[in-house]
Amino acid sequence: MSTTPGAHRASPFVELDRHTWSRLSTEIDVPLAEDEIESLRGLGDHLDVEEVREVYLPLSRLLTLYDAAATSLNTSTNEFLGQEHARTPFVIGIAGSVAAGKSTTARLLRELMARWPSTPRVQLVTTDGFLHPNAELERRGLMQRKGFPESYDRRALLRFVAEIKSGADEVRAPKYSHVTYDIVPGEEVVVTRPDVVIVEGLNVLAPAKIGPGDRASLALSDFFDVSIYVDARTQDIERWYIERFQALRQGAFADPASYFHRYASLSDEEAVATATDIWKRINEPNLLQNVRPTRGRAQLILSKASDHSIRRVLVRKN
Repeated sequence: MSTTPGAHRASPFVELDRHTWSRLSTEIDVPLAEDEIESLRGLGDHLDVEEVREVYLPLSRLLTLYDAAATSLNTSTNEFLGQEHARTPFVIGIAGSVAAGKSTTARLLRELMARWPSTPRVQLVTTDGFLHPNAELERRGLMQRKGFPESYDRRALLRFVAEIKSGADEVRAPKYSHVTYDIVPGEEVVVTRPDVVIVEGLNVLAPAKIGPGDRASLALSDFFDVSIYVDARTQDIERWYIERFQALRQGAFADPASYFHRYASLSDEEAVATATDIWKRINEPNLLQNVRPTRGRAQLILSKASDHSIRRVLVRKN
């Protein structure tokens, strides 16, 4: 082993393995029953009482500490300015690949944080509602790039989160259906001054991009108080995606109203081939080109092992 000064590369993150991180959960009781945990678990995800206790309870506690620090800063700022401005909601961004488990992480943190006395009102919003409707994606030739940055109404999404951080009493977002794989006409998700808002999506940590007509170089993450990236090896995510696709044939795909109903009757071999094709053409390029490059912009990185369990946690140094 080298003893040369500086041999260990400096990192902006503190890296904790699973064993070290789990010790932070000492004397914290799991506030969720097994059936509640099961209802939050995404298809194919690894999630049990032990995972909640060792990983997500300490994470939820750290997030409440960040929230308390934001409250303290708001108080100090009000005193300095000689004015009184109410705290705006604490916003958490959660990013990661398709099939990496970010939706499970978001749902679980919503339930855990709502059980801490300081943050009883927690709402979750996914960026799916800001995808352009399928008809518009078809018009633009983007249906095969759904989930790529250009498939979202970026300005509407920025405006939505900016209004939340401005302290608006009520903010509305379009509602998305994973059955029809499209925006639901006339239906909305309403956010009404919660303590915490969790914004979950593939590209929520993407940097600002200046294009024609853009006068302000704002990124969605400019409005986040803290951000989390759910990470795993590409080959593991691909396997999880294929396994999930196979399982969905007897689940969501079996619904005649499902956009993917045509896949319900595929054989095992056909399902693997179809899922692999979709992964290679759409999801893997999006992961490698757009999603994973944003990982280093997160404050917290949850790194998963091949069985979907969290194996280490990286926390950005302050």
